[in-house]
Amino acid sequence: MNTTLGQTVAAGSGAGTVAVVALGLLITAMLVWSVRFGIRVRGRESAPPRRRDQPTLPESGPVHEERQMREPNEVPRAADENGRLTPHQLGNDPSRRSENQSRPRWERGGGS
Repeated sequence: MNTTLGQTVAAGSGAGTVAVVALGLLITAMLVWSVRFGIRVRGRESAPPRRRDQPTLPESGPVHEERQMREPNEVPRAADENGRLTPHQLGNDPSRRSENQSRPRWERGGGS
C-alpha cells in the first residue's frame, strides 16, 4: 500500500491544504450561484392557477363512465394471395358495439 499520500496529508502540506480549501470554496460558489439562478428563473415563470381558475363540475353532476360490450370487426382480405392491405384499407374502427350487452359472468363449476 502506498502511504506517501497519507503521510503528506498527515504532515499538513501547505499546498494540499490550499488546494482543498480552494476546491471547497469553488464548489460552494457554484452551489450559491445555481440557487440564485433557480430563484431568478422561477420568478420569471407564471404563477400557478388559483382555485377559481380550476375546472368545476357540470351542473348535472359528475360524469360517469359508460360501459358497453364490444366485438371485433373482421379483418378484410387482400384481393390476391400476395397482396398487402394498407392502413386506410383496414379502416379505423377495430371493433363494433355488440348486440348482447349483458356482462359475461363466471359460471359456478365452470373452468377447466
